[in-house]
Amino acid sequence: MEVWHGAEDLPIYGFIIRATIIYIYIFMVVKILGQRSMVSFHPIDFIFAVIIGDVVGEPLSSGDIALGGPLAAASFIAGLHLTLSYLALKNARVRRIVEAEPIIIINKGHILVDELRKAKITVESLMMDLRLNQASDLTEIDYAILEPNGQISVIKKSKYDSLTPSDLMKDPPEKGYPSVLILEGKVNNSNLNKLGHTNEWLQEQVERHGFESIKEIFLLTVDERSERIFVSGETKKKIV
Repeated sequence: MEVWHGAEDLPIYGFIIRATIIYIYIFMVVKILGQRSMVSFHPIDFIFAVIIGDVVGEPLSSGDIALGGPLAAASFIAGLHLTLSYLALKNARVRRIVEAEPIIIINKGHILVDELRKAKITVESLMMDLRLNQASDLTEIDYAILEPNGQISVIKKSKYDSLTPSDLMKDPPEKGYPSVLILEGKVNNSNLNKLGHTNEWLQEQVERHGFESIKEIFLLTVDERSERIFVSGETKKKIV
């Protein structure tokens, strides 16, 4: 019980058990809250992460602190965060309060200095973000928007957009996403059956790319139309 209630002379194995409990607890909280908190890092998500880290981190550094209080506080904060996220999803007014609005910092090719200062973005930082968006030439930019998650999205002027098949009056078939059929020498039978192929067909593809056995394949992927196949072994790779 000293692992849960804490003790001044908590042994090393006690800290290990505490770390395991807290890790499992944080893992469950993240699964309950969903992927939004990890992928789209809004200011409210940042606040949640800082507070949770501070609350559950203290019992790991101080063995005399009981686990019950910090975990209860963390659960309450997680519930509050989940409630605010749900209300923001359902109600536009709450969403405007909880989440920041996008800020246009370049409009029709002109930098909006006041908005740039309001967002506390320096010119150097802006140029860096534009380079990361493959938009280093300011003359090509139509709009640049600071999104609620802190990233800058760029919309180029139409004449600088890359040509698409639609621009060329082409209508190519959809490729879909590639499915992994072999990984580290093991067949993914679920994906193989989903694409309607057999192990015999897979073996033919392996031999067609110069391999003798499936075990020699590190990665083999196939698109939804089974027309584009990527094969990579220990020493060679090929795309057809």
